[in-house]
Amino acid sequence: MDLNHQDHFHDECGVFGVFNHPEASNLTYLGLYALQHRGQESAGIVSVEERMFLATRGHGLVADVFRRNELDGLKGNQAIGHVRYSTSGGSINSRNRQPLVVDTAHGGMAMAHNGNLVNGVEMRRALERRGSIFQSTMDTEVIVHLTALSRCKTFAERLVEALGQVQGSYALLAMNEQCIIGARDPHGLRPLVLGRVGNKGYVFSSETCALNLIEAEFVRDVEPGEVVVIGPDGLESFFPFPREKRCLCVFEYIYFARPDSNIDGVNVYASRKRIGMRLAQEHPVPGADLVMPVPDSGVPAALGFAHASGLPFELGIIRNHYVGRTFIEPQQAIRHFGVKIKLNANRDIIQGKHVVLVDDSIVRGTTSRKIVKMVRAAGAKSVHLRISSPPTTHPCYYGIDTPTQSELLASSHTVEEMRTYVTADSLAFLSLDGMYAAVNGHKNGYCDACFSGRYPISFPRHEENAQLSLLHET
Repeated sequence: MDLNHQDHFHDECGVFGVFNHPEASNLTYLGLYALQHRGQESAGIVSVEERMFLATRGHGLVADVFRRNELDGLKGNQAIGHVRYSTSGGSINSRNRQPLVVDTAHGGMAMAHNGNLVNGVEMRRALERRGSIFQSTMDTEVIVHLTALSRCKTFAERLVEALGQVQGSYALLAMNEQCIIGARDPHGLRPLVLGRVGNKGYVFSSETCALNLIEAEFVRDVEPGEVVVIGPDGLESFFPFPREKRCLCVFEYIYFARPDSNIDGVNVYASRKRIGMRLAQEHPVPGADLVMPVPDSGVPAALGFAHASGLPFELGIIRNHYVGRTFIEPQQAIRHFGVKIKLNANRDIIQGKHVVLVDDSIVRGTTSRKIVKMVRAAGAKSVHLRISSPPTTHPCYYGIDTPTQSELLASSHTVEEMRTYVTADSLAFLSLDGMYAAVNGHKNGYCDACFSGRYPISFPRHEENAQLSLLHET
């Protein structure tokens, strides 16, 4: 349920880059358009022409930031772009817009980053003690400083030395006057794919759906720990870091990724539909009349639930797709206004029915409570809430905006207590085993720390409070 910061996860951002194509910036614009679901706070593109870095960054959606005249000014045959979903307060700081562009002793450099460094605060403090001056609150700038300080010979070597000093998650694009480098952290927590476009062009993207829009050919996923350099001499790939356990964020399949993307070879839509089918097997609702999703993220799972249970699938809640991120609330109190402006219950479908309501997660529970009450107010005889993921009991430290553990409803409440709070007639979550059976048939290769508390990358405990504070600024 992609409603607001208060009751859901938000992935930090999406990255896209094009090398060796005469319309690099235009294609990057289209790529960011396809990745808009990964970030709606700000967008940016940086291109290179004749050793000059050209940048346009702004607050808002891709279509609002880039007008024709801005794109015409982003000349050159290579470009990287970024869409950002900042956590609370981050959008106020215009310096937190990516890609970052800097001049160094080795020449110009641009960088765009999706993820979070668990030792970011520690590295920032060390750099500041050496005299580094920071302009933003983003981890990306830590990597930029470390790269600029490196005395290695080539751009790729300098970036590798920088990445060797950080810990955490990243799907990263870095660009100088001659090449674009794509890198994925050794655990592969965030996705990154490689494609071909035109005769000799290459593309990096957070998801495959963006390749489809520009008619690029999918080549392969960038592997965990891999660094891919694309320059005048073609493509070079190497693995400079020690091998780690593969741990892709499993929530990509539940919520983050677009349904028409393939993440590490698994189709997102198909996995979500299988998740819904498994949910129906684990937690059926005898006597139910229909299955309906909380749009839009609950739709594939609700289709799977309906299919497996033999119940009709109905769009009992309609989403307004034209709601901006800010709106004027009437002075006269309207109950649940924030939800109602985005979602509306279809009374003719719901009235007098026993309803199965399918959503992807419960974080704080406040939005789920409002939606259940809205469905009941539309005349439902009963509302049975089914969640297509396990209970979210732990915060994420790897680039997802989650509340502190004390704010997570499932961390301190039983399922029955949660049911009472959200006012549903019944509440059930998908099991961890069921989730893996539906996604890929096995548990290996995924991070499920938000459900299990098993963190693949240890967090420096003495840095935790400072890091969490920074997380909510970036």
